[in-house]
Amino acid sequence: MVELFELLGRRWALRILWELREGPAAFQALQARCDSMSPSVLSQRLAELRDAGLIEKLEAGYALAEPGTRLLERLDGLDRWTQQAARGTPHGAASARGRPD
Repeated sequence: MVELFELLGRRWALRILWELREGPAAFQALQARCDSMSPSVLSQRLAELRDAGLIEKLEAGYALAEPGTRLLERLDGLDRWTQQAARGTPHGAASARGRPD
């Protein structure tokens, strides 16, 4: 688990996964979506994420592999929590009703 957190904590790793949630993307399209990160960093992160089994290389570019899709599904609750925190919604309010907003 620590290795996964170390990988996801590397710059751009989560952003790449997030950008692939909508479907496959070619290298240049992915680079543009990630604020024009350098090609060498993108290549390195793609290789690391591929080695971890989170993404796969297709003819059309790169796509989430099943483990990457499951990971993003599990992070969805964290996304909702951060959005609530950004709006100033007390985190106890959602749990008092038994469900998040």
